Amino acid sequence: MADPRFDRQVRFAELGSEGQARLQEARVLLVGCGALGGFLAQHLARAGVGTLVLVDRDVVELSNLPRQVLFDERHAREGTPKVLACAETLARAGGPTRLDRKSTRLNSRHDQIS
Repeated sequence: MADPRFDRQVRFAELGSEGQARLQEARVLLVGCGALGGFLAQHLARAGVGTLVLVDRDVVELSNLPRQVLFDERHAREGTPKVLACAETLARAGGPTRLDRKSTRLNSRHDQIS
């Protein structure tokens, strides 16, 4: 039986159970967990993407809070790495998405992120 969490998505004809199954098998690399990255991470995880690889080198600061939806004051006060704060918030929402965290700077010299 399909996960009832995704019932509405499966009932959406353009996606259906086949599309949802493809989402659950997908692996997405998301570079940057700030404003846009946090928004995308939240929606990808809630949609049921199989694996979400989060990459960011930065830590949460108080000035991030007005724009970056996955962080709170505790994250800023503790200087939590953005990938850890992002994964923590997404995990609280629940769901089957596997969250891989890479607290690093990604540049053209990286051959791969495993």
